[in-house]
Amino acid sequence: MSGTCEIHHDATANALTVFMCIGITISYLPQHWRIISAKSSEGFSPWFLLLGSTSSASAMLNIFVMQWGLVRCCRELPFGSCIESIAGALQLVLVWILFVLILVLYMIYYPPHLKYVELDVDLPNDLPPQHMKTPVKREGWKLSITLTWAVCIHIALITFVTFLLLSTNPTPDETHRSRQLELWATFLGVSSALLAALQYAPQIAHTWSLKLVGALSIPMMFIQTPGAILMVLSIALRPGTNWTTWISYAVAGVMQGILLVMCIIFRARQHTLGIDDFGRPLTPPPSYPASQEAEAPAGTPAVEAAVGDAVHADVRSTHGVDLVGEVGEETPLLREGASGKRRMGWWAWLGR
Repeated sequence: MSGTCEIHHDATANALTVFMCIGITISYLPQHWRIISAKSSEGFSPWFLLLGSTSSASAMLNIFVMQWGLVRCCRELPFGSCIESIAGALQLVLVWILFVLILVLYMIYYPPHLKYVELDVDLPNDLPPQHMKTPVKREGWKLSITLTWAVCIHIALITFVTFLLLSTNPTPDETHRSRQLELWATFLGVSSALLAALQYAPQIAHTWSLKLVGALSIPMMFIQTPGAILMVLSIALRPGTNWTTWISYAVAGVMQGILLVMCIIFRARQHTLGIDDFGRPLTPPPSYPASQEAEAPAGTPAVEAAVGDAVHADVRSTHGVDLVGEVGEETPLLREGASGKRRMGWWAWLGR
């Protein structure tokens, strides 16, 4: 091993890598702070976070395979020389950690009002609607949970396969690797590039449909879009890398530039309409005295009857639950022509 552990001193590459690591950290901080300060992750596409997390994980393990010989040499090199030799791999580990942190914050600050189906029960006698939250998960929240599990399974699977191949094949150097490792490194690099190319497509579509910036950070994209060029150069100058290692970052830089232009246009549109990044009016609506608002006592029979009917009817719309119409004392228990639907509702209720 000592015969192949030669230290490559490249002042330009080292300086560029240090600069990129600092820049990468600074570029992600506005996005992290944006979600934390707004206490909302609304505006993100869960598919964008899935594809970005899996793409960065694949790129990270690709460079570990390509530079595994250098990683093994760290046992014989001084600490400073070890860090210098595997700085490229540490750079991609940093990218993966910072991006996955966005996914973690997305799940923590997912808007509560978008997690579960809510409905307003109309009450008789001109009483205000009774607002209820049901235990039924909204489709967006269920999708986010599922895709988060997919990210965890993906990183566990490719990490297991990577280190299995590295442990069962001869220790590679910068130019000689086994056929299995070459194929696996190519698979990781190409899959990372494809995922990166697809990564911004759902986010671009999601932002276009919302016509809002949401929790996306424009300062982060302002830093990262031109920084993609430096990112590609800093990786390409490292020993033991090839196009499969940096291609994903080149593709992601182009796609992120498109998203940045869209967000700038929508930010200007929001300013014209007088709304914030989440679609809320910048000027608060006028408030009325509390005495003018009719409030229904929580324990009145009318409220209890209407709420009970809404819960036990178990009628679901495309969003999970239909709004229940007005309910009065003269409302028949079984409406005409609705016996079949009522019977299905009871069977559904019994099967829960």
